[in-house]
Amino acid sequence: MNFNFYLLKSFRILLFPFSLIYGLIVITRNFLFNKQFFKSARFNMPVICVGNLSTGGTGKTPTVEYLLRLLRTDYKVATLSRGYKRKTRGYALAHESTTALEIGDEPMQFHYKFPEVAVAVGEERIVAIPQLLHDRPDTEVIILDDAFQHRSVQAGFNILLTDCSNLFTRDFFLPTGDLRDQRQSYKRAQVIIVTKCPPTLTEGEKKVIRDEIKPLKDQHIFFTSMEYETPYHVITREERRITHNDEVVLFCGIANPRPLKNHLGEQAKTYSELLFADHHIFTIDDLKEIEHKYRQIQSTDKFILTTEKDGVRLMKFQQQLTHLPVYVLPVRHQFLFNEGERFNNLVKAFINNFHTQSKTP
Repeated sequence: MNFNFYLLKSFRILLFPFSLIYGLIVITRNFLFNKQFFKSARFNMPVICVGNLSTGGTGKTPTVEYLLRLLRTDYKVATLSRGYKRKTRGYALAHESTTALEIGDEPMQFHYKFPEVAVAVGEERIVAIPQLLHDRPDTEVIILDDAFQHRSVQAGFNILLTDCSNLFTRDFFLPTGDLRDQRQSYKRAQVIIVTKCPPTLTEGEKKVIRDEIKPLKDQHIFFTSMEYETPYHVITREERRITHNDEVVLFCGIANPRPLKNHLGEQAKTYSELLFADHHIFTIDDLKEIEHKYRQIQSTDKFILTTEKDGVRLMKFQQQLTHLPVYVLPVRHQFLFNEGERFNNLVKAFINNFHTQSKTP
């Protein structure tokens, strides 16, 4: 822990009165939804929501990608995100010439990796869903990205994520803590996934976490770890494995780079880092700084590494990147305790039951 960490922590504690005000607003809002003073819309469509109770990275993007891989061969799937930090507003459906500036980095990543999936953005989900269904009337499943706290749309299947190292049960409201919703809201979820667990998590550790969360009788709880795959070049898609001889320049603009740094520390000989704010919009000067840091390394075993989210924000510099060894590191969720199939079956059962019931006269 460094001085800046303690300084930030002390500053957040001083903001405790604002957390109380924020918490009161959140609790009041939830009360009004629960008592139906505020209405939630339901759609005649299987809607799966992926979200969390806190800010920061809990693994929502890899979870959405997991669902897309699981469902895309059997169903016409669409994703709907807010499109955070994009330069546009309102509803938009991704097309061949869409950029990350128009729809945001996570939706652009979905569009880039799953071109057969309808990828849409819109701040108001209740408005965007009818527009999406109008544009893609053959849609059979909608996945809402980061929408658990947006209660204007009532999803039929809610997947709540919580970071193993920062469980929502130990957190507090913003800005002192990271919670943007109250802890009790976890009860709305059908599935809870504890993400970013150590791959070596034991049954005993699993029980401790489960007992702390206290899932309801009808809730299902799963545990996942982050699995990094082989890096590939951001433009050419050529793969390159990380070796213990490599000296790497790591740059990224994500909420929680700690797991990535830990992984790189284990795999590479050394690495230097350039960390940017979450969802940072890269400039040509940023790229020059990254290249300069790379050129300073004397070793021939060297390359530049970033995340897939950051990679899609760099595509506007395609000409410059063609001649630079900039690789992106894919990441997936790995279900622990051999429970991936049980999760898959729950998701597919929800969709199939929904379609069966909708056909019943």
